Amino acid sequence: MTTLPLGPPPATQAARAVIPGRPVLLGRNTGDRLYRAALTGLALSLPLLLVALVVELSASAWPAITRFGFRFVWTSVWDPVAGVFGAAPMIFGTIASSLLALLFAVPLALGVAIYLTEFSPKWLRQPVAFLVELLAAIPSVVYGVWGIYVLIPFLRSSVVPPLRAVLGWTPFLQGVFYGNSLLAGGVILAIMIVPYIAAVSREVLLAVPSSQREAALGMGATRWEAVWTAVVPYGRAGLIGAVILGLGRALGETMAVTMLIGNRHDIGVSVLQPAYTMAAAIANEFSEATTDLYLSALFEVGLILFVITVAVNALARLMIWRVARGTAVGSRAL
Repeated sequence: MTTLPLGPPPATQAARAVIPGRPVLLGRNTGDRLYRAALTGLALSLPLLLVALVVELSASAWPAITRFGFRFVWTSVWDPVAGVFGAAPMIFGTIASSLLALLFAVPLALGVAIYLTEFSPKWLRQPVAFLVELLAAIPSVVYGVWGIYVLIPFLRSSVVPPLRAVLGWTPFLQGVFYGNSLLAGGVILAIMIVPYIAAVSREVLLAVPSSQREAALGMGATRWEAVWTAVVPYGRAGLIGAVILGLGRALGETMAVTMLIGNRHDIGVSVLQPAYTMAAAIANEFSEATTDLYLSALFEVGLILFVITVAVNALARLMIWRVARGTAVGSRAL
């Protein structure tokens, strides 16, 4: 009499060994090994590219880093003839123009997203959404030309005079408005980042379950109260991500800002005065850098811009994780 082997057959044991864990390619033949190596190489290419970018920027900026140290970040003198460089006005202009753009763009973009998802007739949603997202396809230089010939005259004739009549006593509206200014740069940036914030916010609001709206309406809330108390809080993590996406787009914008912001290496509180950004400085002066130290200083400006952008996106990721902790899966996934 033969005895049956105890336990499941070997094939079942092998299947159980693979199923509970993460699926992996066992690499038992040449095709599997080649496929796995190709996927690994593709997965590592982007991090390696990021590391190569940091190494190249750091190596090119090293002469300026050793020459000026941390003074480069908070000093304002930019004199290529004397070989003295400080990037404080560029850093200030980059951050100020981006925050000013968010101040204008976030209410408009969120308003568009909320209207399209909650209040708009169905026949109007797709055409308006298409037109808003189409703004992202317009080249930056076209925005710059439009800003010079349309936006600046409009600001000069219809916006700045009433603003100065009401708020002219504040330091933010002091000085003569010639056209090219921090205000013009912030407005053109706001127009450029609206489609990014609106598109992502619209997708976030569409992902909110209908039960959230129905529960609020069942408790006697109006349509607006249901949106403000149930829909928007549910998707707050995704909405924060949309705003940060717009901020990242504004920080790195070059051509349109270069054409409108005035490109004056100075720090001023008034939004009516010209300013300078790091991206604009690199675009304007890179071809004019005649000395190694001048070129190295521009590379250090690029390195600082890279660090600021990465820091902003990392902070945004931490904020999203913090806000999304304990919320629904739909909100975390966006």
